[in-house]
Amino acid sequence: MREIYRLYEDTTQKPMLYANIQGTKKYPSITGSVAFYESREGTWLAIHVSGLPVMDGECISPFFACHIHEGDSCSGNEEDLLADTKGHYDPTDCSHPMHLGDLVPLYARDGYADMYYLISGIDVREFTDHTFVIHAHRDDFMSQPSGDSGEKIACGVIVENYS
Repeated sequence: MREIYRLYEDTTQKPMLYANIQGTKKYPSITGSVAFYESREGTWLAIHVSGLPVMDGECISPFFACHIHEGDSCSGNEEDLLADTKGHYDPTDCSHPMHLGDLVPLYARDGYADMYYLISGIDVREFTDHTFVIHAHRDDFMSQPSGDSGEKIACGVIVENYS
C-alpha cells in the first residue's frame, strides 16, 4: 500500500520534464505525453498515448516497445523519419536490454496505452534533451542493439516543464 501512496504523492506534483508525443507522417493519429517526476526512489514516468495502430485478428500482440533515445530531435530522413533520435540512451555502455533508455513495453487496447513506470536510482535530470520513442513492435529483450522492435512510429523531445 505504501508504494501506491508514494506513486500518488510523487505524480500529483508538477513534473520536472515533459515530452509531447506525436506520430510520424505514416502514423499521424498517434498523440500523447510523457511526464517525468522526481522521486526519492528515482524517476517516475507517466505515459499516456492514443492513436496507436490497432491490429485485426485474434492473438495479435498489443505491445509496443518504447525507449528513451540519445538524440535530441524527432526529425530524420525519408528512410528513417526519426533517424535523429539516434540509438537507445546508454551512458554506461551496456548491452540491450540494460541500456538506461530501455523501458518495459506499452500495452495498448483499442489504440490507447497508459503506464506508470519507475526508473529506480536515476535522477530525473538525466533524461533532459533526449527523445522518447515508440516503436511498431514489441521488444524481444535479446536482439542487439535495440530488441528487434521495428520502425519508430512516434516521438517526443524530453524538455523541462515550464507550464
